[in-house]
Amino acid sequence: MVMTMDQLLPGEFAVVTDVQGRGAFRRRLLELGVLPGTPVTRTGQAPLGDPLSFRIRGAVLCLRREEASTIAVEKTK
Repeated sequence: MVMTMDQLLPGEFAVVTDVQGRGAFRRRLLELGVLPGTPVTRTGQAPLGDPLSFRIRGAVLCLRREEASTIAVEKTK
């Protein structure tokens, strides 16, 4: 099932399929290791629901919902 990272629930696993966005933001995501084929786990969110936290390549990455919506993922089990 293809979706975006902001749609993952805490504890769900997925694999990055596409990194959209433009310019410096997209380049920064790629530099941080958010590449197609990379496993990702939603770990939680801030008390008010934004930003969201994800475990990627052993690090915790926090992204705003708007930013996470630019990253396409496919859920895994």
